[in-house]
Amino acid sequence: MIKEFKNFIAKGNVMDMAVGIIIGAAFTAIVTSLVSDLINPIIGVVTGGIDFSNLFVNLGEGSFASLAAAREAGAPVFAYGAFITAVINFVIIAFVVFLLVKLVNRVKEAAETPAEPAPAAPAGPSELDVLLEIRDALKK
Repeated sequence: MIKEFKNFIAKGNVMDMAVGIIIGAAFTAIVTSLVSDLINPIIGVVTGGIDFSNLFVNLGEGSFASLAAAREAGAPVFAYGAFITAVINFVIIAFVVFLLVKLVNRVKEAAETPAEPAPAAPAGPSELDVLLEIRDALKK
């Protein structure tokens, strides 16, 4: 059973999947930073300073200045801003993955398509033609 497990782990598909998961986790961190550090501030400027990640409705008692303060106090909140941010993250990730798949497919097509053969060099006289010219020249 251990030998079967080793064979299973050693197969390329499992290793490819593991590499994909690791790269995906790193990619998620990059996209999260892209959205929170670059895109959300631009959206905030366009929408008049609205920070989506801090939008919430307090479902309990009291009022809180921020979502973090409400969560720290243990108040039940409807954090729709976090959901909007997650949707923005998803759309951006889906678009980037679409572009990557499109690029990979284009590279695969280029690799699978045989290259156009180089145009043949103009054919010169054959050996027989040269010999016939020499014979004719000698006859003169």
